[in-house]
Amino acid sequence: MGLEELISKMKREGTLRSREIEEALRRVKREWFVPERYKKEAYADYPLHIGEGQTISQPTTVVRMTELLNPGKGMKILEIGAGSGWQAGLLGHIVGRKGMVVTVERIRSLAEMARKNLERAGIRNVRIVEGDGSIGYSDEAPYDRIICTAAAPEIPEEWVEQLKEGGRIVAPVGRDIQRMVVGEKKKGGFEIIHEEGWYRFVPLIGKRGFPR
Repeated sequence: MGLEELISKMKREGTLRSREIEEALRRVKREWFVPERYKKEAYADYPLHIGEGQTISQPTTVVRMTELLNPGKGMKILEIGAGSGWQAGLLGHIVGRKGMVVTVERIRSLAEMARKNLERAGIRNVRIVEGDGSIGYSDEAPYDRIICTAAAPEIPEEWVEQLKEGGRIVAPVGRDIQRMVVGEKKKGGFEIIHEEGWYRFVPLIGKRGFPR
């Protein structure tokens, strides 16, 4: 399957709805973010191994999470789990020059991979931080949006604290299989506004994640 076939499939199935996300898919190609041995499978709709026991998520999952996140121009977004950098690259394209993406990755080799991939893709508004994303990244807070690409036991308090009022968090929550959870920060606190599906993500590791 090629990129255009994949885009047509996702539009037909109702997964891809946003013009901004569609444009990002064309400008920030998944093939730039997968290991060389998987280049021919770059647009297959399934996860691919990127090393260190981690994966690049399947395209429909990435697109669905991005649709739920509802990013916009000029936003500052925190991503938990850089992986190979594709999700951060898509978000970087969507938020534009006046926006910023901070992505936190605990595995050094993956942080380096993501950095190189994003440089090659010409994405310059993504900052990669090595560290424990389960507690967010307070240095650049507050954020308009927070997205997590690993399975969390729950939504950590630190993420909520680092979110702007009116901001949104999207994260898979659960141990073996996960619900995709969408929450918003309001004057009265943090409220879960939507849950859907069943997913399988690698576990979030760290202070607010699952034990190793």
